Amino acid sequence: MGRVENKVVAITGAARGQGRSHAVHLAREGADIIAVDLCKEIESAGYAMASNEDLEETARLVRETGRRAVVKYADVRDYSAVRAAVAEGVAEFDGGLDVLIPNAGILPMGPDVPVGGFAASIDVNLIGMLNTVHAALPHLRDSASIILSGSIASFLPPMGEDVMAGSGYVGYRFSKQVLVEYAKELVLQLAPQGIRVNSVHPTSVDTDMTNNEAMFKTYRPDLDTPTKEDIDPILATIQAMPITHVSTADVSHAVVYLASDESRYVTGTQIRIDGGAIAKHRL
Repeated sequence: MGRVENKVVAITGAARGQGRSHAVHLAREGADIIAVDLCKEIESAGYAMASNEDLEETARLVRETGRRAVVKYADVRDYSAVRAAVAEGVAEFDGGLDVLIPNAGILPMGPDVPVGGFAASIDVNLIGMLNTVHAALPHLRDSASIILSGSIASFLPPMGEDVMAGSGYVGYRFSKQVLVEYAKELVLQLAPQGIRVNSVHPTSVDTDMTNNEAMFKTYRPDLDTPTKEDIDPILATIQAMPITHVSTADVSHAVVYLASDESRYVTGTQIRIDGGAIAKHRL
């Protein structure tokens, strides 16, 4: 306990999934949380977004650990909104930010997703990430840690299967690939201040982003109402280890390490929490 004691952490996409998991795990280790989310529908996503109640539940779980939580509603696609959310959140604590996790993301899936899904993926996953980092820069303390949310898609080249996955996935993959290159440059810009930049790249994570009807139908178009159990055998072929996905906790354990002083000289890393998926595909 206490690995990030009294650190102030800002997390976007904090209402559920990986964002909530990161918030709770960090709070258990002593951090105070600025939890940011849109909590409105994004039509192009193809599945329901988190609700106000979801974000308030994240805050409740953080407070249950004895730590403080501030809730802010903002669309990461809107730079002014993100800048205001971060500034207001930091002001409610002591004026500085120790850890930034730009986690907000969507994954529209399916061959029938229109080009709007391609644009929405890039707007949320890439532009939203850039907006969040740039809005937070004035508030980052020396020795702060930025933890970017990547994916094994960051390392995958275009493949024939992309036709099945659709334009939304192509935008998702592109945004995660650019994230890798952006991180390489940001590392060098911030290193003189002692600020670290690292990324986590999970395989499929057990969240609403992957557990939805659009995802199931993409993998099993031959079934009228496919379920998670129907696609698990396909997901199992992605990793080298005998798993179908990783849990949010698996990712959060890496995030806690990168947020803590245990990794004080670790910067520029790309941590793959992928069950050997990248190794299996020789990438």
